[in-house]
Amino acid sequence: MAISSIGVGSGLPLNELLEDLRTAENQSLALIQSRQKTVESRLSAYGTLKGTIEALKKASDALGKPEAFGALKASVSGDAFTATASAKGIAGEYSIAVTQLAATQTMVAAGQADRTTAIATGSGTVDIEIALADGTTKTLTLDEADTSLNGIVKAINADPELGVKATLVNDGSGTPHRLLLTASASGTDAAVASITVEGSNELQAAIGYNSTNSGGATGGLTQQQAAANAQLTINGIAITSQSNHVTDAIEGVELTLSKVTTEPATLSLVNDDTVTADAINAFVTAYNKLQTTIKSLTAFNVEAETQSALTGDSLARNVQSQIRGALNVADSSGAIANLSQMGITTNPTDGTLIVDATKLNDALKDNMVDVQKLFTGENGLSAQLGAAADSFIKTGGVISNATDSINRTIKDLQKQYDTTSDRIDMKMENYRKQFAQLDVMMSQMNSISTYLTQQLSMLGSSSDK
Repeated sequence: MAISSIGVGSGLPLNELLEDLRTAENQSLALIQSRQKTVESRLSAYGTLKGTIEALKKASDALGKPEAFGALKASVSGDAFTATASAKGIAGEYSIAVTQLAATQTMVAAGQADRTTAIATGSGTVDIEIALADGTTKTLTLDEADTSLNGIVKAINADPELGVKATLVNDGSGTPHRLLLTASASGTDAAVASITVEGSNELQAAIGYNSTNSGGATGGLTQQQAAANAQLTINGIAITSQSNHVTDAIEGVELTLSKVTTEPATLSLVNDDTVTADAINAFVTAYNKLQTTIKSLTAFNVEAETQSALTGDSLARNVQSQIRGALNVADSSGAIANLSQMGITTNPTDGTLIVDATKLNDALKDNMVDVQKLFTGENGLSAQLGAAADSFIKTGGVISNATDSINRTIKDLQKQYDTTSDRIDMKMENYRKQFAQLDVMMSQMNSISTYLTQQLSMLGSSSDK
């Protein structure tokens, strides 16, 4: 609030006095702001704590999934196909020969002089029935006025269930615009067996098709490329696939065929323990990040006598205790019954985990099943740590309730600040009015004093004469 310049009439430092009073009154606002800063720091710290717990849970959940264990690495000789393997596969070697790639059927119609003129005549509708080799049949209904090449392409491509895609090709002749249809998928099952038009002989003649005569009515579609299935042999066993992406020939292996082989290629599947090692190391990193975060948020600087946002906070200590407790999973059976037996130990100084890479790699190589059992399952480390983490980070969990409480406190403090600020403004306005009245009164008294002084001086002068 602006303060008028006062004190001119009285000569008193009333403006300075008013500013000193404002400074004194503002001490109560400073106390509220200090509390706000402290509470907001706690809120931010809880957000940081929650984020690190979530990162740890994500890393822990990854170790609870079967695909984290027993992964296979696929390598292929030659470039006829590529392969990827999952944990469902079995290590070994396979001799694979690709004798034919899967192909997609294509059909082309005779050229039309114009792509925008309706082929069908009349004002009714026409039904285009497309029958596929797998026995499915789809029907496309068009207005006769919309049976131009442009209209047919648009209508076909708007319906992904038809089993074909359409485009136009310009061959540069006198009737250059030719409709090109391509089956939506490769393989003989996806091939078009027939296209029949009901309601327009002109359209039937233009795009009709029957696989038995490769053309249907005169001027209709003709097959440019026949559909074909992929053919290969795996260790001498003949395999047929509708697609070049072969997913079920070898358990846990996906093959993507790209060319015919001149001689059999070798697919080698070997155990890839690095997938599990990477997942375990990611878990350890996330766990250690949580420990260092808690240490930073709860630290107290003895020399400076300053505390951190969560110094002495019971929630942070509870997180640390419960997460550490979740690591104490022990399986009485097997060669690997706890973390230390696979080379993961706790640093007694700061509580972080230390990984002995050599011991871990040996455990994965020799006792992968036991390692998997320790992490997975209903009572595995992943499940127990996940449950502990959820109690803090879930909606309605410990951190959620704490932050809700802090947000209410922040709102209350803001109300206190606003109320106190308004009270101070009113008080200062009252002071200003009182000081203004004092200034006027003192100015009047000074004027009277000056007048009396002048009169007395004049009387003295008269007496001297």
